[in-house]
Amino acid sequence: MADCSTCPSGSTCTKDKETCGIVNNPLNHIKNVIGIMSGKGGVGKSTVTAMLAKDLARRGFKVGIMDADITGPSIPRLMGLQGQMATGDGKNIIPVVTKEGIKVISLNLLLEDESQAVVWRGSLISSAVKQFWEDVLWGELDFLLIDMPPGTGDVALTVMQSTPVNGVVMVSVPQDMVSMIVAKAVNMTKKLNVPVIGIVENMSYIMCPGCNTKISFHEESGAYQYLKDMDLNLLGELPMTKGIAKLTRGEDSIDSEKMFAPIAANILKEIEKL
Repeated sequence: MADCSTCPSGSTCTKDKETCGIVNNPLNHIKNVIGIMSGKGGVGKSTVTAMLAKDLARRGFKVGIMDADITGPSIPRLMGLQGQMATGDGKNIIPVVTKEGIKVISLNLLLEDESQAVVWRGSLISSAVKQFWEDVLWGELDFLLIDMPPGTGDVALTVMQSTPVNGVVMVSVPQDMVSMIVAKAVNMTKKLNVPVIGIVENMSYIMCPGCNTKISFHEESGAYQYLKDMDLNLLGELPMTKGIAKLTRGEDSIDSEKMFAPIAANILKEIEKL
């Protein structure tokens, strides 16, 4: 039987206790588990995860990041943790803590060389994701953000079924093909009864440096038709900027922080409705 005493789903859970596959670490007390998901890779899902974590930490919340993108772990670099290693106490894995106080676990924090390829089959990857939930000593957290693997395959399914995800933030870019793939991911979450908090559209536009005019990368008239069709909430748009690009080097950007703050506020409002 599942141990529900420390489960973030609490009284809202509809799973049968006898068949629930979620194993909760009794040492952890996590209020909200939020997945950051995309239909495909390369749309900035990990960047959005890092920016959201830092914004929540600035607001005074206790935050953790689980990097569930096992074969493409980029969270340590985005959070400025290159060269650092997670440790253990014999029973639990101790996450690395950033300068902002954000607890982070990633496969790259367990490897001596971050460029080492992870040539694992799906079952091993899924097992690692389960360990990140069950064996990591997260302690007291207001938010655990899960940087999910792209797509709707085995690992994404493992995250949904082995962790009590309260809701998912989808990340997309303004391309019809990507919108179609995001729709597949949304339909997956619906089948698993996981609420979609909304969509963050990344690389949505650029600002002309000469006249400060917004230049969009899509046709405004039909840009968000798929949002209406899928009954999704647009949480905000992020431009292509040098500030956001700095994050890939683990650097801070005040402009990017200000730009993301309204999106984080919208995410918090939607989480309160769950």
